[in-house]
Amino acid sequence: MSRGDSAARRLYAWEDRVVAPHDTALVLFSQLQALVDHVWTAEGLRFPPKLRPLPRQARRTVARATRLAIEAPPELPSWVLLHELAHAMTSTAEGDSDGHGPLFVGLYLGLLVRHARLDFEALAASLRTAGIGFDPDARPVFLG
Repeated sequence: MSRGDSAARRLYAWEDRVVAPHDTALVLFSQLQALVDHVWTAEGLRFPPKLRPLPRQARRTVARATRLAIEAPPELPSWVLLHELAHAMTSTAEGDSDGHGPLFVGLYLGLLVRHARLDFEALAASLRTAGIGFDPDARPVFLG
C-alpha cells in the first residue's frame, strides 16, 4: 500500500475517512502472521502468504502484498493488513493483480465485514458515494 499510487488515491481517502476511525489499534509484527493465518483459514483458503519485514528503503509504502508474501512494518493497523490480504487474494503467483479495481475492493469489503465487523450496507453506500466500484461477489483469483 503505497500512499503515492495515484490510481488508488480515492480508495485511500475513503479508507482514511470510513475505515481507519473504526480501528486505531496497532498489531505488532510478531503477531501479524497469526492474524494472516487466521483470516486466510477463515476464508477457506490454504497456503497463506508469509510475512516479511518491509524494507527500510520503502519510505512511502505503508505495507505491500503479493500472492506469496506480505511486507509489513514493525506495527500495523489490522484494517491495513486486511487491505494487503485482499491484494494477496487478487494476485497470482505470476504477479498478475487487480490493483485497486472492483475485484480487489469487493474482496476487501468482504474482509472488513467478516473480520473487522463493519457494516456491509454502510460501507457499500460510502463506496458508491465515493465513486469506487466493487464486485460484491468477488472471489480470490486463484480459486478459478
